[in-house]
Amino acid sequence: MKLYNYFRSSASFRVRIALELKGLDYDYVPVHLVKGEHTQDAYAAVSASQLVPTFEIDSGERLGQSMAIIEYLDEVHPQHPLLPPDALGRARVRALAQLVACEIHPLNNLRVLKYLVRQLKVQEDAKSAWYRHWVRQGLEAFERELSQLPPSTYCYGSTPTLADCCLVPQIFNGRRFDVDFSGLARTMAAYDACMAHPAFQKAQPANCPDNEA
Repeated sequence: MKLYNYFRSSASFRVRIALELKGLDYDYVPVHLVKGEHTQDAYAAVSASQLVPTFEIDSGERLGQSMAIIEYLDEVHPQHPLLPPDALGRARVRALAQLVACEIHPLNNLRVLKYLVRQLKVQEDAKSAWYRHWVRQGLEAFERELSQLPPSTYCYGSTPTLADCCLVPQIFNGRRFDVDFSGLARTMAAYDACMAHPAFQKAQPANCPDNEA
């Protein structure tokens, strides 16, 4: 199996976490977003959307979109499941995951930030303020959702789920932009629990072979 990804990409980070939680071996294939490698012919032959991550299974078939990749892994490799066994629980976890992946992340990914600066001529401080605003607003909604759920070690329950795979990369990147995480007690407790888990530690950007930090 291969994972085409970029070390700072939140979506790539999600899939790395899932692979580590399931104990699956894979080949790490770096695609440098800042250098534009995702738009070059070599990667266009791998991903029609020219986005990361792309996951290649043993047969050579390729999958895009982190959420789809993680759910595929959960179906094919059911050990250490990332979704609860009951339908309501699965819906709860998917809703939390989508709050990050569909509501917060799209407003703040690299191509959006580049467009703000290059095409709309937004200054760096205004770009950072944009980032902080939308991440903070989204995480406040995430915190409210968690407050409606029973107490738990992770986002939902006593083991990591798809929701945790999405939350941790968002917090990681938010810290780079000095997002205010105060008052997000349940959210940050789940994050801290995740970061004490070896799988999350191993998957983090600092441990990636293309890490430039």
